[in-house]
Amino acid sequence: MKGSDQAVSTLSATPTPQLPVDSVRHLADQLSALDRHRAQALLAESSPELSASALRLLRPDLAATLFQRSSALLQAQLRDTLPESVTKQWLTNLSYPNESVGRLMEAPVAVYRLNTTVADAIEDLRELVKREFVTYVYVTDNTDALIGVVVMRDLLFARPEQTLREVMLPEPFSLRPATPVMSAMKEVLVRHFPVYPVTDDAGHLVGLVRGFRLFEAQAIEISAQAGSMVGVEKGERVSTHWLTSFRYRHPWLQLNLLTAFIAGAVVNFFQGTIDQIVVLAAFLPVLAGQSGNTGCQALAVTLRGMTLGELETISIVRVVGKEALLGLANGLLVGFSAAVGMYVLASSEANPNALTLSAIVLFAMTGSCLISGISGTLVPLTLRKLGADPATASSIFLTTATDVCSMGLLLGLATLVLL
Repeated sequence: MKGSDQAVSTLSATPTPQLPVDSVRHLADQLSALDRHRAQALLAESSPELSASALRLLRPDLAATLFQRSSALLQAQLRDTLPESVTKQWLTNLSYPNESVGRLMEAPVAVYRLNTTVADAIEDLRELVKREFVTYVYVTDNTDALIGVVVMRDLLFARPEQTLREVMLPEPFSLRPATPVMSAMKEVLVRHFPVYPVTDDAGHLVGLVRGFRLFEAQAIEISAQAGSMVGVEKGERVSTHWLTSFRYRHPWLQLNLLTAFIAGAVVNFFQGTIDQIVVLAAFLPVLAGQSGNTGCQALAVTLRGMTLGELETISIVRVVGKEALLGLANGLLVGFSAAVGMYVLASSEANPNALTLSAIVLFAMTGSCLISGISGTLVPLTLRKLGADPATASSIFLTTATDVCSMGLLLGLATLVLL
């Protein structure tokens, strides 16, 4: 082929037989929905041609994992069916951290040298587009460093004898493979390109990542936060086998039980107070519930700020101060309503300390909501500082803090004032 010596990336692979599109899509959807073990079993049961076509429709990180964990026989069959650059790229992707741009990379295509003519590039592209979806043409120097990008419009209107150096856009924007996906989303916020080149620290082109893959990964990350807060793994789906789900969830439930014992120990410590002032027992869940909700509101806003990168530009002290102020204001108003409820209940039981109990509930509710607001911010910040996922089981630790504080304040104040 004319100009083939100047083309850097042309894919040579055994032609894949034409397969029904519906069958390929159906298998790809199943592989995406199933947990890893069941997906691997389904992949092994399918024909190599069907498996290969379905894998190419999956997110590159999922495809790479399934390929790597397949049997040696299936890997060999897939290598015979897929372009070598595809399987090589998958294995390269696995060398990068989870949830990084590198995990989502596809093999570079339509990569040419500086002095390649427009005519030679177009001739090569005519064959390439039959096998690959090409959006941009990438221009590299002799060291494979990315130095330019050519859009199809410019290639179409250029003169055949012009070189790519003359029609390219120099110094193109690129991502780094080790960049976390959420950080990459902030970088491309004002760059809505269908495909982004990925380069290493030396500027060498190491892969391509499609824009919709970044948004897809972001959507998965955000949707997983709610589950992570209560100990549900990001990889769990509705189709996950119950034993796998059990292994994911049970350790967190044991941790939750331990933290519940801590809250129970606080109540037990003040058992004598409850025995003498029974009406307090009715307000323990009221305070725990309200302070817990206050903390969860602060937690949700803090996690959102982490996801959007807002905490990088706003002082942590300011964030904590805002949530403390909100906790104080909400606690005062909710506490007043709770105090009225305590007065009505205590008065109906002819309790001589009805007014005092109302004041205790007001102060306890205000104090617990104040502490809960602060805790809702500090829990995820502390987890991130320790190198853990800020969303992981945050609500379990937060619930412990809010329960201990709310019950401890109510029973402690009652003991101090009335006994």
